[in-house]
Amino acid sequence: MLVILRQYRCIASQILTARKINCSKSVIIWSMIDCVITLKKIIDKLYQQQVDVQLTRPDPKFGDFATNAALQLAKPLGKNPREIAEAIAEELRSHQGFSEVNVAGPGFINVKLSDQAVLESLKVRPATNRAGKTVVIETNCPNPFKAMHIGHALNSILADTMANLLAVDGAAVHRVSYHGDVGTHVGKSMWAILREIDGDVSKLDAIPADKRNEFMSRMYVEGARAAKESPKARAEIDELAKQSFVLDDPLYKQVYEICKAWSFDEIDANVARLGNVPIERRYVESETEVPGKALIKAKTPEVFTKSDSAYIFKGSQYGAFDNVFIGSHGNGLYGAHDMGLIQLKHQDYPNLDLSITVNGEEQAAYFRGVIAASELAIPELKGKLFNYATGLVKLTTGKMSSRTGEVITIDWLFNEFKKAIKQAGGEPTDAVVAGALRYQFLKVKIGSDVVFDINDAVSLTGNTGSYLQYAHARARGILAKSEQAVTFPTELFDEDRLLVRKMSEYAEAVNRATESLEPHHVCTYLFELAQEFNRYYEKNQVVGSDKETHRVGLVAVYADILKAGLTILGIAAPERL
Repeated sequence: MLVILRQYRCIASQILTARKINCSKSVIIWSMIDCVITLKKIIDKLYQQQVDVQLTRPDPKFGDFATNAALQLAKPLGKNPREIAEAIAEELRSHQGFSEVNVAGPGFINVKLSDQAVLESLKVRPATNRAGKTVVIETNCPNPFKAMHIGHALNSILADTMANLLAVDGAAVHRVSYHGDVGTHVGKSMWAILREIDGDVSKLDAIPADKRNEFMSRMYVEGARAAKESPKARAEIDELAKQSFVLDDPLYKQVYEICKAWSFDEIDANVARLGNVPIERRYVESETEVPGKALIKAKTPEVFTKSDSAYIFKGSQYGAFDNVFIGSHGNGLYGAHDMGLIQLKHQDYPNLDLSITVNGEEQAAYFRGVIAASELAIPELKGKLFNYATGLVKLTTGKMSSRTGEVITIDWLFNEFKKAIKQAGGEPTDAVVAGALRYQFLKVKIGSDVVFDINDAVSLTGNTGSYLQYAHARARGILAKSEQAVTFPTELFDEDRLLVRKMSEYAEAVNRATESLEPHHVCTYLFELAQEFNRYYEKNQVVGSDKETHRVGLVAVYADILKAGLTILGIAAPERL
C-alpha cells in the first residue's frame, strides 16, 4: 500500500471520528520547512544572524522556492544584498536536495528541487501544531421552535470545517451545540401552536413526521406577525415567553416538550444532511441562567456594575459596548446566559485550551463584550475564548434571510440545488447537494459576504464543489480502467513536474488553513490542483501509454490528495457521478 494513500486515508478517517491522528509519520525530505531550517543554519554559519526566513512559491520557471533572506540581512550586516545572496546560494548548492540555486534581481534566491526531492515531497504531511490541545467548538446553534435557515447553515458548515482543521492539526476536538430553548421566540411559536390545537394536544399527534418542520415554521411566522401587528397578541406572547422559563402550566409544558423534541430532531437531521460530524454534547439556554447569574453577582463590583437592580458590563472599555447582563427585573439576559454557557463548557472540559463560537457579523461586538467579561471573571480562560464572525448570505437577487420569520429554509435550498443539478444532468443526492452548498460557503474568506447563483454553484466547469467532486470521480474512473498495480512513482519526467509540484503543495495549503482556521485556503488549492491535472491529462495519455504504470501512480496520488482535501471540507468524494 502506498505511503501517500495511507497518509491521506488516515487524515480522512481522523476527521470522521474527530480523534487525534495516530498513524506513523512519513519521511520528510526537502519540504518547505526543511528548506527554511537549512537556510537558517547557513545564515547562522556565515553571518551569525537570526532571520525570520520566509519562502514563497515563484513561477515554476524560476524554481520551486524563493526567499528574500539576503535583502533582510543587508541592513544589519551593512553589505550588498546580492553579495550576501551569492554566498548563501553557494552553500545551498552543496545540498543534495537542490538541483539548481540561482540569484535574481537585487538579491532574491531561487531554488529548484531535485527530481527525487520533488517526489519525496509528496509524502510530507500537514503539521500537527495543536497536538495535545483540547478544543471545544460549537458546530451548530439554531434555535428550536422556528425554522433552520440558510444563515444557520453557513455558521454550521463553517464551524464544522474549522473543527476538521483543528483535528487535522492534532487537537482533541469536542463538537458541541447551543440552542435558545426559552424566551421571546418560544413565546411567538407557542402563541400560535396553542391557538391551533385549542386545548387538544392530540391534534399534534395527527401531524405526520415529514410535516412537522413545515408546521413549526408556519407557527413561528404566525406568532412573529401577530407580535408585530397586535399589541394584545404581543402582551400574550410576552407572558408565554416567561412561561418557557418556569413550565408550571401543565398544557403549556406538554406542548412545549413535544415541539421542542420535534425541533431538535429536525435540527439534527438538517445538520447531518449538511455533512457535519455529529455533536457530542447539546447545551440549551435554560441551563445557563443559574450559573451565569451567580457568576455575575459574585464578580460585582469587580467586573460588573450594579445600577437600579441591573448588572451592567462596561464593554465600551474593551472594544464592545456597555451591556446589561441581568435586567432590573432580575432575569438573566443574553450576556448572562452566554457566560453561564462558558462556565458549563469549562466545567465539562476543564482542560480546554480553546473555545470557539461562530456567529454573524452583527453579533461580533456583542461577543467581544461577553468574552472580555468572561476572561475578567474567569482569569484562567484568558486568551482561550474566540468568536469568528461571518458575513451575510445572499443570492444574486439579494439577502437570503430576514428577521420577519419568513426565511429561506434548508429544505428550500436543498430543493433548489437538486433542481439545478438535475438540469445539469447530474444525480442530485444529498451528498452531492451538500458538497455544492458547503463549497460555496467555504471558498469565501471568513467575514466576507457569500453571494452566489445556485446554477453557477453546481457547474462542472467553474470553481465549485461539484467540479471538484467530478474531478475526483473522473480520476477514480481513470484508475478503474487501468489493469496496472498502483505503485508510488519512482521517476519524474519533464511533463510531470508541474503536476507533481502542485500536488506537493497540499501540506502547505492545509498548514495555512489550520494556522488561521480559514478553509478557503484548502478550496483555492484544490481548485488549482484540479486545473493542473486537467492540463496534464489533456496532453498525456494514461491508460494504454508506454508510461501507464508510472502515470497511474500519479493519478492515484492526485485522487487521494483531492479526497483528503474534500474530507477536510466535509465534502464527499464520490467514486462516480
